[in-house]
Amino acid sequence: MSLINATKLGKSFGPDDIFSDVSLSIPNGARIAIVGPNGVGKTTLLRILVGLEQPSTGTLHRAGWLAIGYLPQEASLEAEHTLWDECLKAFSALQTQETELSHLESLMVDPEQTEQALERYGPLQEAFERQGGYTYETRIRQTLTGLGFEPQDYQRPIPQLSGGQRTRALLARLLLSNPDLLILDEPTNHLDIAAVEWLESYLNVWQGAALLVSHDRYFLDKVVNNIWEMSSTGLEIYRGNYSAYLMQRQERWELRQKIFESEKERLEKDLDYIRRNIAGQNTLQAKGRLKRLSRYLDAVEKGGIQNIQGKSWARISDETGAVSQMMSVDEATRRLRALREPHHRPPHLNLNLKPKQRSGDIVLRASDLVIGYPGEALFEVEQLELRRQECAAIIGPNGVGKTTFLKTILQKLRPLAGELTLGASLQIGYFAQAHEDLVPDRTLIQEIEAIAPHLLLADIRDYLAHFLFTDDEVFRQVITLSGGERGRLALAKLSLMNANLLLLDEPTNHLDIPSQEILQEVLADYSGTILLVSHDRYLIDALGSQIWEIDEDHGCLRVFMGTYSEYRGQKEAEKLDTESPERQPGGSHKPVAKVVAKTNERRRKARLEEVESHIAQLEAYLAKLSKQLEDPPTDPQEVQELGEDYVQTQEKINDLMAEWEELHG
Repeated sequence: MSLINATKLGKSFGPDDIFSDVSLSIPNGARIAIVGPNGVGKTTLLRILVGLEQPSTGTLHRAGWLAIGYLPQEASLEAEHTLWDECLKAFSALQTQETELSHLESLMVDPEQTEQALERYGPLQEAFERQGGYTYETRIRQTLTGLGFEPQDYQRPIPQLSGGQRTRALLARLLLSNPDLLILDEPTNHLDIAAVEWLESYLNVWQGAALLVSHDRYFLDKVVNNIWEMSSTGLEIYRGNYSAYLMQRQERWELRQKIFESEKERLEKDLDYIRRNIAGQNTLQAKGRLKRLSRYLDAVEKGGIQNIQGKSWARISDETGAVSQMMSVDEATRRLRALREPHHRPPHLNLNLKPKQRSGDIVLRASDLVIGYPGEALFEVEQLELRRQECAAIIGPNGVGKTTFLKTILQKLRPLAGELTLGASLQIGYFAQAHEDLVPDRTLIQEIEAIAPHLLLADIRDYLAHFLFTDDEVFRQVITLSGGERGRLALAKLSLMNANLLLLDEPTNHLDIPSQEILQEVLADYSGTILLVSHDRYLIDALGSQIWEIDEDHGCLRVFMGTYSEYRGQKEAEKLDTESPERQPGGSHKPVAKVVAKTNERRRKARLEEVESHIAQLEAYLAKLSKQLEDPPTDPQEVQELGEDYVQTQEKINDLMAEWEELHG
């Protein structure tokens, strides 16, 4: 049963169309993420689905019994009571039952009312227990702990919490209220890695439906099984998690490009026929073809083509209902040459990071180092070494001192003790999390001039366009920029520094997913050294050659030589080891063999779901190829390529089916 159905939703603000033609259905138990560039209308769509805004066009239906828990991107929890009392609001019905049970217990003391009270008490107590009446306080503690709150925070009044803590408090209340549908807009924004991992675990066992907007790609990989890619003209649906979405998206792009090139070639042949016969004995046929070509080109200019896959250009132009006057042959030639593939990939940063010179082999060394402020030591570093072309990722809870460590390396702060030595020939580029190096009253052009005074105004405008700042946007002041826009401007400045050591403090904060993907590609190709502070586990896993974990409990920095996935694997193994009876008082926990077996079973089921999803994707693609081969193109080379693609796809399916059978066995 669908919780929400929507057909052809559109939203406009005055003359500006935000999005149009959005149709969707959210089934019970769904795990869906909406992705797309900043500004495409994702938050606006969520607000429409919740009922906080009305669509300009289209229809929307919610199930009458549907209970929605909504976490806005900029959550504002205004209340005077404590954090604990706020969470208790999710269990108001249970508290009412609890009060009633206490009242009945007092009546049982009176012999005249005992029998009647007992009759009411039994069913009420059973319902109370079934609904979690004896465990709801434990659930509150587990949820608050999971989201990073300490026991001393429980009785703090809401007004005393920070903005991020208020957002987490609202998220805690929503999770505890157990709605039918959770709609979460950037739920990981104010969470550290430990809290995000807890939320992943929570959502993976939760029985309700979830619709998410998130830029956290690792989170999407762990939580969702459907990706809705949003553009100004609708939603495109992909099955699977974020990694599956990347693969499918690339396949669709390549297929569309291939179809486009094939169809354009056919149209060029039509135009050649028209040019040769427009004044000859076949003039009627040539004029007919010219009229169809005119109608198609007119449809392209009006933006009426939404889906070219599997359709001829002529058929699409007919479907758009475009009507135009037959153009001249010269005009048709000009417009056909200017024709571009209509399914544009989202605009992305044109980022280039290249060191101007090579640094020494040893970039950084430290021994017996103490990081912190006078009178407040944060953590110690016994021994540390970073070599050229390595990427070290610094991880740890919020407030543990990661940014302070970077500022110590930059020599903006002095270490409290020990030695910190930087290598030879270093040129350091620093990306600050709060972008404090940006001057609020400067324009974008002035910010670039400050770091590259040799550039002409036209060159600066062209350079800023590579970072998606165009037209009059280049004259805006820094103070007017959003978080994502400030991030792009900071990256533009960083790219001009030609640094061979990058200190990056949360570089993907506020960046949309297309920009994160480009940044990751550029950093992967970077020939210098990177020291990365980030909560973006997808980026850490892709780039990190070693993990520097700041252990808050022991006040020290630990080095793990390997990737983030390997680091997580070791942590899981350590966790299993601590659950062995030899390490537990009284040996009350399950034997290690059983724990390992349970973990292996979870992994087997997860891989089985992944294989099944991949098989479904390939079978759908195989069906498309089969349909194309039923009505093959005229070019023998294209037919051969389709046949080879069909065989390769079938082989992949066979391999996956073999693995599927093995996993089932």
